[in-house]
Amino acid sequence: MKREEVLKSIEEKYNQLGVPADSMLEGLLWSKPITYWDYIQTDALLGLQIPRTTQPDEMVFIMYHQVNELIFKMILWEIDQVAKVDEVSAEKFTKHLMRISRYFDMLCSSFTVMADGMDPEQYLKFRNTLTPASGFQSAQYRKIEFASTELINLIDSRFRDTIDRNSSFKNAYDHLYWQAAGKNYTTGQKTTLLKLFEKKYMGEFIDFMEDYNECNLSKKFQQLPKDVQKNEELVKAMRHYDYTVNVKWVLAHYNAAGKYLGGSEKDLQATGGSNWRKYLHPKYQRRIFYPYLWSKEELDNWGTF
Repeated sequence: MKREEVLKSIEEKYNQLGVPADSMLEGLLWSKPITYWDYIQTDALLGLQIPRTTQPDEMVFIMYHQVNELIFKMILWEIDQVAKVDEVSAEKFTKHLMRISRYFDMLCSSFTVMADGMDPEQYLKFRNTLTPASGFQSAQYRKIEFASTELINLIDSRFRDTIDRNSSFKNAYDHLYWQAAGKNYTTGQKTTLLKLFEKKYMGEFIDFMEDYNECNLSKKFQQLPKDVQKNEELVKAMRHYDYTVNVKWVLAHYNAAGKYLGGSEKDLQATGGSNWRKYLHPKYQRRIFYPYLWSKEELDNWGTF
């Protein structure tokens, strides 16, 4: 655009905001040039790693999980590009799903940072200082689940027959599949892990569940015209996302945990106290975002193909 056109467009923009364009332009005289470190907030970001022990590899553990949380934020941002718009085309839906899947592909491959990037002896020392904290307590990951599928698909399989769309969100929350990992198997009492998690996030989760009840990715897909729902690229993207999150990503986590917590002796508990083998393996969780896009054989063998 020519300078005159740019200036006119700027003036029109700020007139609509009720702000004098001259004042905004004059402000540019006194503004500082932006730098990479100011824009990315590098100093703040690099000051967020605070180890609790003297074990050097704890820094790897902290930074790895912080990177995960940043990627989870990117995933939630992409989900909203579909969930929070009135109309979405098959092309747009597919584009954002594939972006999300690439983020999860990166997360899956990144587990080598954990599996091969920490000394097991160091990990087994510093892990005890983390109790009862656990990756279980990632609120963003729980939100990704809520925003990706209908609540019934996140309910513990033992209770799905007792939950329907008329159930309260609190009742659904109390029967989510991951609740079992936060309870004592013998007494049924909630662990400190779960109590602290709920104290911090339960109200926020229930609001989020309600907010996405009619606009989660599964609902948005089923609201599309029938012919659009048969779009091959879109169906492929939906299946890829489902499998990547609920099988590939979970098994990558499972295998990394096995390196540090498993072995010839009795498995160690996760820091949150859960039976991590049954909690993590997809054949036990049977968490599937889009069951209507999989064959009976695929559903029966979920987590093993």
